[in-house]
Amino acid sequence: MDPKRTAVVLIEYQNDFTSEGGTLHDAVKPVMNSTNMLANTLDTVKRARELGATIVHAPITFTDDYHELTSEPYGILKGVVDSKSFRKGSWGSEIVDELTPEPQDIVIEGKRGLDGFASTNLDFVLRSRGITNIALGGFLTNCCVESTMRTGYEKGYNVVTLKDCTAALSEEEQKSAVEKNYPMFSRPMDHNEFIAELGGKETAAGASTGRGYMRDAGTPPMEAPA
Repeated sequence: MDPKRTAVVLIEYQNDFTSEGGTLHDAVKPVMNSTNMLANTLDTVKRARELGATIVHAPITFTDDYHELTSEPYGILKGVVDSKSFRKGSWGSEIVDELTPEPQDIVIEGKRGLDGFASTNLDFVLRSRGITNIALGGFLTNCCVESTMRTGYEKGYNVVTLKDCTAALSEEEQKSAVEKNYPMFSRPMDHNEFIAELGGKETAAGASTGRGYMRDAGTPPMEAPA
């Protein structure tokens, strides 16, 4: 997998999900802990960035009155409104500090629903950079990550879902999405499997022998164009 043609897409790593005090944190905390998703994501981002992959952040935000949505929202978006989550300008809507975007990263704006492609220019950004592979992590496993996965598959991307970089509202939902739905529309991988494939034979050999990730000292990390 060519790092220059690969993007790691981080879906809604925002305080309302990721952090103590976030409006939805208690709901996802058990699965976050069981998958170790935040630590695994930090490791993935660091190593993928060093290899030259593009890091894309896809947060969701709304105005205080949620006028972007129907006056009578239902389903998962009703839960967002009722819990007053992801309000633009609030601490809860901010990307968690540990994943603060670096200058070469891309932050997608305009996400107002579940699918990361639907109301944003994500597809345009990826195609303009020659990206053909996307690796998805974030919240919720069976909601926004799954919706983005399905559209990415339909649009012809080589989609990887990072099983241990996701979290849902319950272990049952996590297991069902990862084991039943993900294989239909993506190549599910643990984050170490993804990095091994992204780094080629040397990285894979290091992982298999327990040496961990080693980047060729003679190969500098590639910064994405501004």
